[in-house]
Amino acid sequence: MSKPLTQYAPRGTGLPATVLFPKKRFSVFVSRIASAIASPKKVLTTAAVAAATAGMVLAAAPAHAATPASASNAKAIAHKLIPNDAQFNAFSHIVEHESGWNVAATNASSGAYGLVQALPGSKMASAGSDWRTSAATQIEWGLKYMNQRYGSPVGAWNFWQAHHWY
Repeated sequence: MSKPLTQYAPRGTGLPATVLFPKKRFSVFVSRIASAIASPKKVLTTAAVAAATAGMVLAAAPAHAATPASASNAKAIAHKLIPNDAQFNAFSHIVEHESGWNVAATNASSGAYGLVQALPGSKMASAGSDWRTSAATQIEWGLKYMNQRYGSPVGAWNFWQAHHWY
């Protein structure tokens, strides 16, 4: 065990040097960090690794929100398939709550997928093989589901409002 660095205690603090500088290895640790930072090669290597790691993490992260263009495109498709304003509005409310109009939205806990959060998402394959990426296929499947299970999108929205799921 090394001696406290009493010669570095600031005057007038009223604190013993052992409180401010308990061990010499602290100053050794600090000097090692300083020398590592002072080395340009190490700094650049560390920065490159950190940037690459951050890039990989960002690139691997799933999209959590639809882009404005993809959301408006999906809404336009839905409006063509659901010309009745009341039915379209009900469908739109559900999709907004379930996925934010993101065709790739995935529920992390349940695995539900897509605009209408089908569980499992592969159910939507009955509407088309492009179910993973096609707003039209997901809307067609979701509309059929709402009509079969609740009678209409308005019926599905009424159920959703009461239970916060459909």
